[in-house]
Amino acid sequence: MSQPKPRVIVTRRLPDPIETRMMELFDTRLNLDDKPMSQAELIAAVKEADVFVPTVTDRIDSGILSQAGEQLRLIASFGTGVDHIDLKTARMRGITVTNTPGVLTEDTADMTMALILAVSRRLSEGEHLVRAGNWTGWSPTAMLGHRIWGKRLGIIGMGRIGQAVARRAKGFGLSVHYHNRRRVHPDIEAELEATYWESLDQMLARMDVISVNCPHTPATYHLLSARRLKLLQPTTIIVNTSRGEVIDENALTRMLASGEVAGAGLDVFEHEPAINPKLIKLDNAVLLPHMGSATIEGRIDMGEKVIINIKTFVDGHTPPDRVIEGML
Repeated sequence: MSQPKPRVIVTRRLPDPIETRMMELFDTRLNLDDKPMSQAELIAAVKEADVFVPTVTDRIDSGILSQAGEQLRLIASFGTGVDHIDLKTARMRGITVTNTPGVLTEDTADMTMALILAVSRRLSEGEHLVRAGNWTGWSPTAMLGHRIWGKRLGIIGMGRIGQAVARRAKGFGLSVHYHNRRRVHPDIEAELEATYWESLDQMLARMDVISVNCPHTPATYHLLSARRLKLLQPTTIIVNTSRGEVIDENALTRMLASGEVAGAGLDVFEHEPAINPKLIKLDNAVLLPHMGSATIEGRIDMGEKVIINIKTFVDGHTPPDRVIEGML
């Protein structure tokens, strides 16, 4: 007698090939209208699901997990970050959590470089000037930005994405520096020609460009605090394609408005989708709607990882992308 298919509940629309495959393999309930689930809907889902597939915008806290049914044994999150899931409560209730690491590395690194260029060369301002019909022609002193060749790039977080950013930065002639919880292997440092800074404060004070590529954890909340932002040179630009909570957004907004920081390229925000209204009005801030990993290829790769994690777990094995509390 064949084993019954596990009931899998998915909180948002996924790429069509992924949804089709999930329907074939599992007893799958999809979110066809793609509206974010309310807390009540999330609770109802975890009460019924054998496997729950949330995304990074679904906050799966202890209040939700405490009402999960006994049959829920796997949360196969669609995304790399797991700061939206209460890992401690999940562990206490015997629920395994998986994510989808690695597949978004190149896409996010591409977006990081795009934002570095966009802010340095004032691409957003130029595009708005043309669309508004206010461009009157070329001028030797119009729309002057800054070259990035020869500048110093400070990467906060030298994991997969940080290293991918460093490889791209080398091609653009940037000098690579980094701060990380642990110094990377000497071979990686040599390959990337990267300089390690044990002190984040000292690195911040000496960089032309800062790229945030660390995950959001309790230890990295407001890592770039008002105090640390004050260490930056007024010519420095900041790019964040990681998590908005790593930067004190209000402090950054004030410093951008006063010219204490030259510019910012932000794909993520502290309270997204809400954004500080003062930040939106600033010309020296390039703002994107959390699209750093938004490629068709990346989303399909993420979905395939979710499926592999579910199949492996259902077959009685440890899924390849199991998240262990405290490992991030």
